[in-house]
Order: sequence, then C-alpha cells, then structure tokens
Amino acid sequence: MHEADRKRRASKTGRILGTNPYADPGSSPEGARRGSVDSVRDPSVTSRIMAAVHAKNTRPELALRSYLHAKGLRFRIHDRRLTGRPDLVFVRARIAVFVDGDFWHGAGWKERGLKGYEEQFPSRREWWVAKIARNMERDSHVNHVLESQGWIVIRVFTSQLSTDLPAVADRIINRVRHRCLGARRLSRRSPDSLKH
Repeated sequence: MHEADRKRRASKTGRILGTNPYADPGSSPEGARRGSVDSVRDPSVTSRIMAAVHAKNTRPELALRSYLHAKGLRFRIHDRRLTGRPDLVFVRARIAVFVDGDFWHGAGWKERGLKGYEEQFPSRREWWVAKIARNMERDSHVNHVLESQGWIVIRVFTSQLSTDLPAVADRIINRVRHRCLGARRLSRRSPDSLKH
C-alpha cells in the first residue's frame, strides 16, 4: 500500500470510528506494510469500516449533482426503472450516468503505480479479484442493456471527479444538451417533412 493511501485510509478510519486505527501499541503503519490489513486490524473494526462505505450519495456523486444542478440541468437520481439504477438519469436526453468508485470497479491501480488491480490485495487475493471482476462484468452487462434500449451510458470514476470535476461535468452537460437539442429538432419537424 502506498503512503498516501495509507494516510488517507487511517484518517478516514479515525473519522468513522472516532479512533486511531494504529492506537494499538503492537500495530503501526510499518506493520501494515508487512502484513495484510486483516492481520493488523481486528475483524470487527474492519466490518464497521466496510459498513460505512456508501453505495450511493457519496461525496463525489453529491459534488457532481450539485455542479450539474447549478449549471441548470435537472435529472432523476437512482431511478429504479432502469437496469443498474444509474446515479443520474437525464430522461429527455436518455443519458444514464454512473459514478463508480475506483477500487470497487477495478480502476485506479495504474495511478498508484501497480502492475494490475490484483496487487492491491495482500490477503484473500482470489476472493477480491473474483469480486472486482464480477463488478466489472456487471458494469459491462448494464452498459449493454441500457445501450440496447437507446440510452447513452456515461461512467465516471470518483478519482476523475476529485481531480477535475468541471471537465467531467462539462462533458456530461455537452452530451445532455446535444441530445436534447437533437430531440427538439426532430419533434419540431412536421410529419410531412419526415416523408421523403
């Protein structure tokens, strides 16, 4: 685990639990480097940390929603009628936006200098690799289903939002406005002008 990741995780863990994960005299960041996370931390602590991980309404997702709303876009959130329950749904434009966590969807390992996402898992590697692979397969399946129904699918990683929110949001805004403009042009044509 890289130093920046370790500090961020320790900080987040402390905020969630109100404790320092390395407060135990026998454990330290150095110990975490040598062994797996499971060997350093009590399983009940790990369970509480994992329970605090949100699947929706995450900070990056809320930041994107706020930015898009401030730019005048209106959307539905977590629409159950669509496969995969997209985080943002632009109904008129038929665009579904998913805000994916880098870790859970198999991304971010290149930025951290790893050779593959498998290197993130010092213990239970087979289980984690299978889990992340299932997530990526599900993402691909959801994309295929929605695209076959005429939707445009945009997937955004949380790291992209944290590094350049305006650029990511502007890309979404342009797609939505372009699709809506095209739909308006078609609806304004008279039925006679559509016949050739």
